[in-house]
Amino acid sequence: MNRIVNRLLSAVVIALFLCSCATTPQNDSALNYKSRAMTRAEGNLRVYASVLSAEDSVGVYGVPLSQKGIQPVWIEVQNDDPVSYFLMSPGLDPNFFPASEAAEAFADSKALVTKDELDQRFRRLAFHNPVLPGRTVSGFVLTNLREGAKLVQLDLVASGGAKTFSILMVVPGFHADYHVSAVFRREIYPPERIVDYTDDDAFRSALEALPCCATNEDGSKNGDPLNLVIVGGLDDAFPALVRRGWTPTEEKWSGAITKTVTSALSGERYINAPVSDLYLFGRAQDLALQKARDTIHQRNHLRLWLTPMRYRGKPVWVGQISRDIGVRLTWHSPTFTTHKIDPDVDEARTALTEDMAYSQNLQKIGFVRGVGAAPQGTTRQNLTTDPYYTDGYRAVLVFDRQPTSLSEIEFFQWEAAARLNALPSGAKR
Repeated sequence: MNRIVNRLLSAVVIALFLCSCATTPQNDSALNYKSRAMTRAEGNLRVYASVLSAEDSVGVYGVPLSQKGIQPVWIEVQNDDPVSYFLMSPGLDPNFFPASEAAEAFADSKALVTKDELDQRFRRLAFHNPVLPGRTVSGFVLTNLREGAKLVQLDLVASGGAKTFSILMVVPGFHADYHVSAVFRREIYPPERIVDYTDDDAFRSALEALPCCATNEDGSKNGDPLNLVIVGGLDDAFPALVRRGWTPTEEKWSGAITKTVTSALSGERYINAPVSDLYLFGRAQDLALQKARDTIHQRNHLRLWLTPMRYRGKPVWVGQISRDIGVRLTWHSPTFTTHKIDPDVDEARTALTEDMAYSQNLQKIGFVRGVGAAPQGTTRQNLTTDPYYTDGYRAVLVFDRQPTSLSEIEFFQWEAAARLNALPSGAKR
């Protein structure tokens, strides 16, 4: 009974506090889907892709596809190669909906068209292979509905070859706690501050010189350890994370708060649950991701900050990763509640490293000092007084857009002797 009361109290406190300061962000889904399209090119082949919002879908198809769990993805392929290409729809979604099946789902609806007219409309809008040399083909692939972020993978096959493009997109209507234009498309740092490292030893020294921990807003107290470095961006690292089931977190707006309270009371999962702010470089995390379990109380989550470093031209992010294993009351949070973390923060770091080894985009792994060791007998505390212990290393994960198998993953010869036990089986030493 006490456990139920505590859960109810926690949920009510969250609602009362956060609702008082929540605002509803502007929804950008009214923009034309083609204006949101992202593009990639390789050689003489260029692709465009855009995920439709629920409103876009009604405007294009005339029926509420989202109510049936269907999410159209618009694709355009410009082929200036001398060979024909075929788009592989299962690459976007192994369980995609054929046009005829999706149309049939609305056959008995109150649509103002006949079943045959609806079927013809869906077939006309679908992407049609092949893409002949010198031609441009556009159309829709009907995928399963996903909130938050969607990985659009375009596999184009030709005689004797294939080209793959992985495009990570924020789904329209999702109120992410980061803004793509600010984090990915606009430089946070002026050009004179950016240092591109090509020497591995110099890069290691720079990573070890980073602060040990995230802090509170004014920087007066250390919080969770900065035990993670990700090298890569929209074309490699973040598609790899999404491919392995990592999802972005929502900002603290009224809809997210309602979902949080509902999930806390029901014990259900909430794969985009907001996270609290930690600070580095004078600002809150640039973005946060999580991999949820079956309830809102359990998840592996990470926060990332973009640094002024580059490694061989790739952006470098430093971050914090830990595993939430429960919820408890605390005076150290403005909501009087907090997630309790697993004190073995190294486990969460290792779990992510192993998870990313299966992403097919992890190219290289390394470990550097910089966190400072905190053995089990002399644990440190984060900002909400949760104890944690660590060997003091931070994992360095370098990503590439080209597929890399388990046996091809390389290893920085930095702290190899101490960290070989964390190396995925088959990786190069």
